Amino acid sequence: MAEKQYQPQEIEKEVQAYWETQQTFKATEDADKEKFYCLSMFPYPSGRLHMGHVRNYTIGDVISRHQRMLGKNVLQPMGWDAFGLPAENAAINNNTAPAKWTYSNIEYMKTQLKTLGFGYDWDREIATCKKDYYRWEQWFFTRLFEKGLVYKKNSTVNWDPVDHTVLANEQVIDGRGWRSGALVEQKEIPQWFVKITDYAEELLDDLEQLEEWPEQVRAMQKNWIGRSEGVEITFALEQTVAELTNFDVYTTRPDTLLGVTYVAVAAQHPIALEAAKTNNDLATFIEECKTTKVAEADMATMEKKGCATGYFAIHPLTGDKVPVWVANFVLMGYGSGAVMAVPGHDQRDWEFATKYKLEIKQVIQGDAQNTLECDLSQGAFTEKGLLVNSGEFDGLTSEQAFDKIAQALIEQGKGQKKINYRLRDWGVSRQRYWGSPIPMLNLENGESVPVPTDQLPVVLPEDVHMNGVISPIKADPEWAKTEYKGQPALRETDTFDTFMESSWYYARFCSAQNDQTMLDPEQANYWLPVDQYVGGIEHAILHLLYSRFFHKLMRDEGLVQSDEPYKRLLCQGMVLADSFYREDAAGKKEWYSPADVISEKDDKGRIIKSILESDGKEVIHHGMIKMSKSKNNGIDPQQVIDLYGADTIRVFTMFAAPPEQTLEWIDSGVEGAHRFVKRLWNLVQDHLEAGEIAPLDKANLSGEQKNLRRLVHKTIEKVSDDIGRRQTFNTAVAATMELLNHLQKAANTSAQDLAVLREGIDSIVLLLTPIAPHICHVMWKDLGHKNPVETAPWPLAEADAMIEDEKLIVVQVNGKVRSKITVAADATQEQVESMGLAEQNVQQHTDGKTIRKVIYIPGRLLNIVAN
Repeated sequence: MAEKQYQPQEIEKEVQAYWETQQTFKATEDADKEKFYCLSMFPYPSGRLHMGHVRNYTIGDVISRHQRMLGKNVLQPMGWDAFGLPAENAAINNNTAPAKWTYSNIEYMKTQLKTLGFGYDWDREIATCKKDYYRWEQWFFTRLFEKGLVYKKNSTVNWDPVDHTVLANEQVIDGRGWRSGALVEQKEIPQWFVKITDYAEELLDDLEQLEEWPEQVRAMQKNWIGRSEGVEITFALEQTVAELTNFDVYTTRPDTLLGVTYVAVAAQHPIALEAAKTNNDLATFIEECKTTKVAEADMATMEKKGCATGYFAIHPLTGDKVPVWVANFVLMGYGSGAVMAVPGHDQRDWEFATKYKLEIKQVIQGDAQNTLECDLSQGAFTEKGLLVNSGEFDGLTSEQAFDKIAQALIEQGKGQKKINYRLRDWGVSRQRYWGSPIPMLNLENGESVPVPTDQLPVVLPEDVHMNGVISPIKADPEWAKTEYKGQPALRETDTFDTFMESSWYYARFCSAQNDQTMLDPEQANYWLPVDQYVGGIEHAILHLLYSRFFHKLMRDEGLVQSDEPYKRLLCQGMVLADSFYREDAAGKKEWYSPADVISEKDDKGRIIKSILESDGKEVIHHGMIKMSKSKNNGIDPQQVIDLYGADTIRVFTMFAAPPEQTLEWIDSGVEGAHRFVKRLWNLVQDHLEAGEIAPLDKANLSGEQKNLRRLVHKTIEKVSDDIGRRQTFNTAVAATMELLNHLQKAANTSAQDLAVLREGIDSIVLLLTPIAPHICHVMWKDLGHKNPVETAPWPLAEADAMIEDEKLIVVQVNGKVRSKITVAADATQEQVESMGLAEQNVQQHTDGKTIRKVIYIPGRLLNIVAN
């Protein structure tokens, strides 16, 4: 029995100190070595790591350590996505400044990351709230402005009319301000935008380069960019309105143009505002629209409302008059702020027309391939088909009509074909405090100019008081005052959207300590693109899209050479845990931590009764759901580390589920992972008692010794493929568990037994080093290896060792197993049949019968059919 007990807390502390002293994970550029840049999405410094973090960062660390053992020059950095609204709210609640709260959290979370044994190059650590980081973001923004890729325009925000402040979407609760309770209005204010639409086509086309991204993520990005081919159509107005004689609409369905029975404009459209001057009902409706949510999801489900302007537009092909309405589903920020309405063939338009008793006209019917009925009294017919009631275009298919109607409009100067994108320019202005100041100056003549380079960074003051109403830099008029070329100027008091910081942090890691430039091209082009990116699927659209866009902007500035930032992407699933609650008399739920609950389970492991440990009274089991603070079902990683050690938590998170699927946190599973780690430790300690091991003589092995070697090398082959190509870490751990079972049962009496066993033990320690690095570091050293396991090469599966000399064949008679025989691996079918028929038990069941057929599955099965 092993004398040296497994004590994870001591081991892990000692190994982590060694890594820090030796700077094991420090990365430097080396042109003679193949590089590998592995990055996990950096965390928001909320105060404590949660299990989602642990899973995400363990995956990245396993990949990094594996690649290092493959001989590559590995970079794995870590930083902090440190700006944002949560810090402001926490500062208000804790009566402190966001900076102080943030830096304190960073220190604590950094300690937690080190405790888990993640192999980061801490010399490259960045925090996005520090001026040495956002300085370069500001500089880059001024470069984009000079290139014409940045502009200012009015855009809609959530306005609290009581607190007189802009609210983030998260601060609007049931249409009211989170603090004042006032009904939130939609207000237009000037904001800064970056022209991502200039890169829409390239962002779409380059998705084809991302062959190692999940197809689901590529599809989500494609849909978000939303390329469409359509026609921009000009509708003339019957009379001049607000100096307008016409307006444009965009449609992807010009085949339905003859079905237009009204046009709709946004509440802020000049036509609507002009009509409201003499129409009280319309003026009231426009005011109502100010408190309407503008998110697309809300627009799709909300009640369709509108008001007639009293004006008419002229149909571009028929010359008919069609009424102009104001509708709450049309937004000024999308397209021209006007749409053509075809209620017969668009459900939204149908709902509006039905409500206000407007004409509904059919111009499309099903063709021979489309047998769907068209009952416009029940809803719109939205399929494509054949044109009817469309004059000269009758009988054309929708596809044919697209071109014919477009051509007719072009010839009359009333339309043009156009490619549109669902993607809108990136609004980067935020009216919050805790963010990077936007480096622009507002002059007295109304002009906006960038802050000169020698005055960057524009530093955000950190010693502030938060009152929860207005940003400290907006509340302090002195902060904004400055000069530009001897003239008075005001600094921009909006701050950047935090997506700005997270869009290029991966690149800054390459030049983290360079204070002379945003990126050193030599360093950046050595490490980029990121070879492996790991993070949650919830970032599949915006963060990844903005990163891709930012990378192309940096490429066009000459800072990087590659087209895309991330070569391979892995999106890990959520971590789930049991949840428990009680309801009070008012029906309000109070949630209890699983750590405070004792549960009774049935024979299938399902919870049938739960009680709160403190009072012994029953609580309701809500099921296995995502860990969250609101449901009080998060498991503190530190508690698990204190109980079992970091290696156990790493093994469990890798073993419990495939990385892209949800992981269910089950205490018994964690205990099982701990038993596995301890068994491995005990095997090594027991083996060490045998003393010095003789060299392995591969030419003189017994059958059992060959079988064990075969299993060892097959396991090496499988784990190498699972971790490297397939990234199925759960099956890799399962394979090492199976190997451990065999190693524990293996013979250990002869010198050759011990030599084969030593090879197996060395191999399993190497295979588990990326997953359980602390215990493997110590065991490798105990096994007598002079160099640390972190620099040991990844084991290679020997082809000769995996060759099978013998095969175990199952022998059946009429489908029932009657015997098992061992044959040479290269035995012929005739030899196998002869040996099978000679088996005593087989002869007993074939005696006196005629053998009708013999079925042989090579290397596996011999089935004798007799009657």
